[in-house]
Amino acid sequence: MDHAGWRDCLLEKLLGKYANLNRVQNRFLMKAPYCFIIKPVGLRRYDNIRQFGDSEFIISTSQEDHRVSNRFAEVVSVPIYYDGPIQPGDTVCVHHNVFKFYYDMKGRQRSSWHHLIDDLFIAEPDQIYLFKRGEDWQAPYPFVFVRPIESEDRMFNQTGGLEQMWGELVYKNEKMDEVEQGDIVSYTPDCEYEFKIDDEILYRMYNRNICLKK
Repeated sequence: MDHAGWRDCLLEKLLGKYANLNRVQNRFLMKAPYCFIIKPVGLRRYDNIRQFGDSEFIISTSQEDHRVSNRFAEVVSVPIYYDGPIQPGDTVCVHHNVFKFYYDMKGRQRSSWHHLIDDLFIAEPDQIYLFKRGEDWQAPYPFVFVRPIESEDRMFNQTGGLEQMWGELVYKNEKMDEVEQGDIVSYTPDCEYEFKIDDEILYRMYNRNICLKK
């Protein structure tokens, strides 16, 4: 290779390294006006692997199965016009469609509109239901989380049945003053959006869904 060839090759490598560096810098400088920029915890779109003994098992191979989509993310940046409690670095619980793949009409695999670049995604504030800084989960307004309770009916209790439209309030937001964590509350029908938080099933709902307390 002659001198000009070496020069062009070196210039190409330098430009490539500069482009990669610029790409990395832009990842940390990006902020959206109204959306959070997040990345999935573990950099995995799906939470479909379970450990049994010394072996790992894939419990679902469907990329359209919302039950195994990753619901947890790390906040990279908050919206420019956001003044809520969530901060960069927090772990958040998000909508089940944020990280999922889907297939278009021609059967081609696609990412949803949430995918931004590489392992970065965007999520709207109403798609973030819990956040954690340290050990304790907190719910941003207007979301609350309720734990299902066993049925008080003896017949259903013996078969593992759950009380319909009653549960224990586990996480509440700062604008819910009427009830406290641990209260037994009633909620409106068909508002249960199921999540698995710290290995237990909880229902996400809105402040307006809580209608009674014991």
